[in-house]
Amino acid sequence: MSTLEPSAPRRRARLSWTLAALIAFATQAGVVDAAPQATAPETVNILVDHAKVVRLPERAQTVIVGNPGIADVSVQKNGVMVVTGKSFGVTNLIALDAGGALLAESLVRVSAASDSILTVQRGLERESYSCTPICQPSVQLGDAQKYFGEVGGQTTARNSLAVGTNR
Repeated sequence: MSTLEPSAPRRRARLSWTLAALIAFATQAGVVDAAPQATAPETVNILVDHAKVVRLPERAQTVIVGNPGIADVSVQKNGVMVVTGKSFGVTNLIALDAGGALLAESLVRVSAASDSILTVQRGLERESYSCTPICQPSVQLGDAQKYFGEVGGQTTARNSLAVGTNR
């Protein structure tokens, strides 16, 4: 080994520095695009059977719901939309401008209200009660089919009487 030849660690350091300088120069000169900054989409958290007001991006003309069985939207005036939780799960919302360009994408996470719901498990059968402050039957997704049908049927019949369609 000659004394004029740089050592292997020194050669590697010089090569690394040169490579870093070339990448920095190429990026600044526009020759190489910098790596895109991936950002997590905004998440809208909502409860089943609840609605939330969400502001649309400017110039939004079209709103797409990935799974309308999980959440639904109603576009209002002045760039506002109402998101309603329909079923448990996660879906996405996409906002497009008039030309079809993507303006925004958000996740919608729909979960159950748990602060006032009491769940009674009878073997494999489940029943839900709303306890605000007195416990009353309140059908929830996932309740036993018989219980859901009986309580849901009573609710439907009562609502029909209230609007005068059950005469």
